[in-house]
Amino acid sequence: MQPDIIGEVLSVNVGLPCTVEWKGRLVSTGIFKEPVEGRIRIDKLNLEGDQQADLSVHGGPDKAIYVYSAQYYDFWQHEYPEITFKWGMFGENLTVSGLRDDTVNIGDHFQIGTTALVVTQPRLPCYKLGLRFGRNDIIKRFAKQAYTGFYLAVIQEGDIGTGDKIHLLNKDKNEVKVSDIVSLFSSRKRDLAEIKRVIQVEALPDSWKEYFLERLEA
Repeated sequence: MQPDIIGEVLSVNVGLPCTVEWKGRLVSTGIFKEPVEGRIRIDKLNLEGDQQADLSVHGGPDKAIYVYSAQYYDFWQHEYPEITFKWGMFGENLTVSGLRDDTVNIGDHFQIGTTALVVTQPRLPCYKLGLRFGRNDIIKRFAKQAYTGFYLAVIQEGDIGTGDKIHLLNKDKNEVKVSDIVSLFSSRKRDLAEIKRVIQVEALPDSWKEYFLERLEA
């Protein structure tokens, strides 16, 4: 029996770090991604031709691939009509259809191309998103709107290409949506029941679990 198809890769985007001027200083960033053609090799840490600039906050096995819904582009184009949007604009590696933050669970397993992947955590915006758009207001609006996208860890290395179907291999039983994590993080509430539910998710990185537990103890 074939796994359910729940989405499609509309664009694969990669980019190497570059140095740009922002607010009077030089900043190294890997947020500038461009669509690429053909099959792209995926390993445990990255896509072929892609790299992060600051490994202290970006990249690593829990953030190997950043995914963003194409559906969100319609919203942002309406909000910023003066900007020409193209796939990869938010620094995502995969622009996809069918996957939204309020339908995808942390811990869901996907097959894309010849890879096997698991959803680990939402993306939290940093100042480099403002750099990418050339404006500061995008950071707060990005966080407030909660169209964050999410990261994948690589379970099985392989390759991915534009047009690949996204197959659901397993839906995490805890049913903690990506948007649930963002909401809990943003609310600052010490919701014991919700935090207990969240920290049961095996795929959620320890750093997130420790953060929520510390909030209970604060």
